[in-house]
Amino acid sequence: MPDLLIELFSEEIPARMQARAGADLKKLVTDGLVETGLTYASAQAFTTPRRLALTVEGLLATSPTLTEERKGPRTDAPEKALEGFLRSTGLTKDQLEARDDKKGQVWFARITKEGRPAAEIVAEVLESTIRNFPWPKSMRWGAGALRWVRPLHSILCILSDEAGADVVPLDVDGIAAGNTTRGHRFLAPEPFAVTGFEDYAAKLKRANVVLDPAERAETIWHDATNMAFAQGLEVVEDKGLLAEVSGLVEWPVVLMGDIANDFLGLPPEVLKTSMKEHQKFFSVRNPRTTRIEKFVTVANMVTADDGATILAGNQKVLFARLSDAKFFWENDLRVAQKEQMTPWLESLDHVTFHNKLGSQKARIDRIAALAREIAPLVGADPDAAAMAAQVAKADLSSEMVYEFPELQGIMGRYYAEAAGLSAEIAAAAEEHYSPLGPSDDVPTAPISVAVALADKLDTLTGFWAIDEKPTGSKDPFALRRAALGVIRLLLVNNLRLSLDRLNDAQLLRHKIDPGNHHEAALLDAVLCEIARHGVFGAAVHGIIDKIEGDAPEWIEHVVNHDPDLSDNLLSFFHDRLKVHLRDEGVRHDVIDACLSMPGNDDLVLLVKRAEALAEFLKTEDGENLLQGFKRANNILTQAEEADGVSYEYGPDRKFAETDEEKALFDALDSAEGAISSAIEAEDFASAMASMASLRAPIDAFFEAVQVNTENSIVRRNRLNLLHRIRETCLKAADLTRIEG
Repeated sequence: MPDLLIELFSEEIPARMQARAGADLKKLVTDGLVETGLTYASAQAFTTPRRLALTVEGLLATSPTLTEERKGPRTDAPEKALEGFLRSTGLTKDQLEARDDKKGQVWFARITKEGRPAAEIVAEVLESTIRNFPWPKSMRWGAGALRWVRPLHSILCILSDEAGADVVPLDVDGIAAGNTTRGHRFLAPEPFAVTGFEDYAAKLKRANVVLDPAERAETIWHDATNMAFAQGLEVVEDKGLLAEVSGLVEWPVVLMGDIANDFLGLPPEVLKTSMKEHQKFFSVRNPRTTRIEKFVTVANMVTADDGATILAGNQKVLFARLSDAKFFWENDLRVAQKEQMTPWLESLDHVTFHNKLGSQKARIDRIAALAREIAPLVGADPDAAAMAAQVAKADLSSEMVYEFPELQGIMGRYYAEAAGLSAEIAAAAEEHYSPLGPSDDVPTAPISVAVALADKLDTLTGFWAIDEKPTGSKDPFALRRAALGVIRLLLVNNLRLSLDRLNDAQLLRHKIDPGNHHEAALLDAVLCEIARHGVFGAAVHGIIDKIEGDAPEWIEHVVNHDPDLSDNLLSFFHDRLKVHLRDEGVRHDVIDACLSMPGNDDLVLLVKRAEALAEFLKTEDGENLLQGFKRANNILTQAEEADGVSYEYGPDRKFAETDEEKALFDALDSAEGAISSAIEAEDFASAMASMASLRAPIDAFFEAVQVNTENSIVRRNRLNLLHRIRETCLKAADLTRIEG
């Protein structure tokens, strides 16, 4: 069985495209080979800045001969139907076979496809792959029509076995396949021939090319960390940067340089970001002071002076970059220290957050109002939470964040500290964006939690208010991420909040003019009434009566509140919670059973109930009780449908005929009170344990008693007893939604 080696050699491929390109090359070629019947043992792709390579081992020498039988029209079908069948098969009528079928005689064609040599198939598949390669961006060059990410110079394509290596005959726009490649652009530019993958990889390494990107990354990290360790320092880990840098070099040479003393006082995040974004440098810090003192760069060249010239050039460019960063930092500090960030806050009034949701300043005012409302619920001071919300996004107008948007929040903390604000408020400026993803840290400081929740809830209610919800896989405003952030903030901090009420409050804030302080004060009064009374319309009539002049338009939204919008948003939270809990191992039907219960806008309560139910259903008692409940529910449902009545009246013990029936009465009397008390105390584990006590008497009842007896009075009493079983079991969760 021959092995296949392919290399597509070009000008430098952008680092961000290399991993995907290697995977695409492997998939397109191997899928194309398999479709023709040419199977293989293994395949592996490799990438460097100048080449895509693929090795396929254990390839069949020829594709197998395939015989296919195809059913055609009936023998008495119209002539045109037969002609179409013959065209599709490439046969003549005398080559067809008539066979008996259940509908009469039918024509059958036996089609044989002869096997083909591997070289012929590989040439077809590779040419198709090259011409249709899915680069995110591609270009044409010269007078040719071929498109590639950068000009393609050569194609290496050989099939090798014990007898030797043969070039696959292939020509793509004048580029003929061969058995030669080149090494490093400067260190080993001369072409050389190869006979197979092992020979290819070995000769490339001698020609100063490390083919495997994982090996290049390992070399860079090993050399950088050893170099730093020798000076008592450590390299700041950055896997994304490591992957990118390993895609920029074929022969990595690690160099360490100094940062000028002028810049050592800059915040470490500024140094790290500036060096990473502009120069692709790794930061090296002193573990004792956490100060970044040096940098690591990776060259693609071995020089006679051991990289001294390269380092000097890099340090010169870095000095210019960090001079800009220092200028931004010092200017921003003056604004924060002397003017308390006021110019930044005022400028946000002229920055549009969304054309239907107003400016960033209007958004900040809404967030501050909601943060003030949330603060007592999370143990934070309302005034401090509102202040934190007002300044949390001030750094968006700073020069540093304008240059490096990824530093928003981080710089906000520095500037808040410089403005003399408390450490808790400064921390909220950085932490209120978190969590950004499922593995991100969750804030736990009360003020940070209040502002983070307010920020995410305002985003969600705002886009719900203007009907910009996520659809399918599209979520341009990252609303799913915001909802998951709210969920994790609530669960990690064990916060008992009514999401419904908070959503309603913020949906109303989107209806008012943020610059109208009278309306804002009026809305706060309305929201207080809603919080006290728990309803919308009746709660605010007293407020409306006190309004001098015409009531604002948004009042109508309060009185005639349509709950659909709020319910839809709560359902969105529930959908995200389902995904989150499924990742934690909780079944979807268990979650659905708990979503049907009261208080489902309290996510902590909801999760507590779901976890208790999930554990209960894992036990033998839980599984058997569920079957008993379903049996009772099915019999009762069928009887109610057949009789056209509901058996909801209390069963009478005096009509019980058997000991098992009487025992079930006793068990229900005992369990009902225990279950209700446990649920009221939110002790769902105890509620489930009390339910488990019903398992044996329910089983015994169904073993000994015929529910649909001929005695109508006894039958009605037993059906009412089944209703009592159903209602008792449904107190903890909607077991009708549990599968199985």
